[in-house]
Amino acid sequence: MSLADFKSSPWARSHAAYRGAALAMNPAPEYANPEVLVAGLYRTIGAFGSDPLEMISEGRVPQRGRDLEKAVSNSRDKGKKPEAAALDGEGVYSLLHSVLESPKLPNQSKKRFLQVTPLVGEVASFSGSARLAGNPWPAGSLIRQLVWHGSPDPVAAADTWARLADSLRVGDEDDVFARFLRDEIAAWTGELWIPQPEEPVPEECSCLPPGELDKLVSPARQFCIDLEAVLAAKAVMTRRQWSSLLEALVRIAAVAHVAWLCEVHRRLWESVRAVLAGAAAPADVRAEIYPRTLTYLTYGVGSVPELRDRTSTYLTARLGLNTVLWTLDDLGAPFEGRLSSAADAGRLLDLISSKREELSQVLPVVADLMDREARTLNCRKGVGSNVMEFARHVLYQRAAANPILRGYDQGYVLRRRSTAQNSAWICAPGPVAILMLVHCSLAKLAGPRSVHRLAQHMAEYGIVVDHKKIASNELGAQLRMLGLVLDSPDAESGMLLVPPFPQARAMRDGGRP
Repeated sequence: MSLADFKSSPWARSHAAYRGAALAMNPAPEYANPEVLVAGLYRTIGAFGSDPLEMISEGRVPQRGRDLEKAVSNSRDKGKKPEAAALDGEGVYSLLHSVLESPKLPNQSKKRFLQVTPLVGEVASFSGSARLAGNPWPAGSLIRQLVWHGSPDPVAAADTWARLADSLRVGDEDDVFARFLRDEIAAWTGELWIPQPEEPVPEECSCLPPGELDKLVSPARQFCIDLEAVLAAKAVMTRRQWSSLLEALVRIAAVAHVAWLCEVHRRLWESVRAVLAGAAAPADVRAEIYPRTLTYLTYGVGSVPELRDRTSTYLTARLGLNTVLWTLDDLGAPFEGRLSSAADAGRLLDLISSKREELSQVLPVVADLMDREARTLNCRKGVGSNVMEFARHVLYQRAAANPILRGYDQGYVLRRRSTAQNSAWICAPGPVAILMLVHCSLAKLAGPRSVHRLAQHMAEYGIVVDHKKIASNELGAQLRMLGLVLDSPDAESGMLLVPPFPQARAMRDGGRP
């Protein structure tokens, strides 16, 4: 592929130095709701069957759901059931369409497909794909990238990945309903879910160099820290409660990580533009391309314009960086390696500086591409629309076609300002998200902490809240309602946080629950 090929189709294929790099958005996210992320995680971190184990691709999931629906329908008609099943056809139909029912979007109300809560791994074999046709993106790969980006080295990443896989497995320590569900779904599908936490190939996912993000904000690193707290809490709650807690963490961290990558792209492209315009390459590339803080959501404030702006800057940077890389290839001075660290970015900037005159046409080419791809850059179609759709549907409180399921989603981050359908979406995390954030913010601390600690923790994920206003705003009211604070005149802000799962802290420290 050459620069001319790239210019003719700039989103079809990225340069090898960009594609698969640790700093690239790989995979580029598309539509997903929180349960699609969790179901995708099951498929990425595990396999199905017994001998041999089978990895199920995303595109096969909808058809497997239709096959199960057909088997259940035949069972209802003929009065037969699998030998190992406890429920007959009517019973398993009610299980799938009532007990485990997951809300469909209002525009999906007339579509017939199986969508259930990913409470156990077995359901991920037939439910929870990003799309009902075509080749859906592997949403679980984004969670894997979070683990590898947030870990100090590949060994630590593999260990975290393995412990996550083990926690997702339904064992004897899980509640009776989870064990029943595992066995019943396996009886009807003929497949158990088995953890298979294999390490990814470097082209798919890799760690950043040691110390790369020291003293800098990193949602992925915070995710790995908080994941430890969520895994520790599994033993003190039911499977459904724990799954909701894990889902709340995944949805906050996944979008924050995408927002962080957008910011890194923006800063890197600004450095490249400056060097192309005649400036010297920065002495401290790490400080130039990595943000010290991340702010993409503000509590109580509308969020859509900020998400759109960040996505647009990411797409512009992606166009620019790939244009530079393909132009260097055409000049016979290709960039060696991948853009996976500040050191790699520094090498690219030095190469650009040495070839500045030959690269004089890069900025006009990028400007021309931006004009031609304006709809994509404005998030109206293509990659831009996909990234926006991902962020919205993961963070939004899920709308339900079935009014009975209107309150199904309590782990949201964004909700409508009022009950009106056209009201703005604002940042106001739901009860489960708040429970998760308070639990994780206190997980490794001893002694009382004020709500200032919660505000600091939310800031690690790019969510800004003024801790001085918590006592009087909706967040403070929710904390009181959930029993997560004690009003105290001795506390810095008048409110002390209460650990929601103190038994989990005791178990982590080696005590008894």
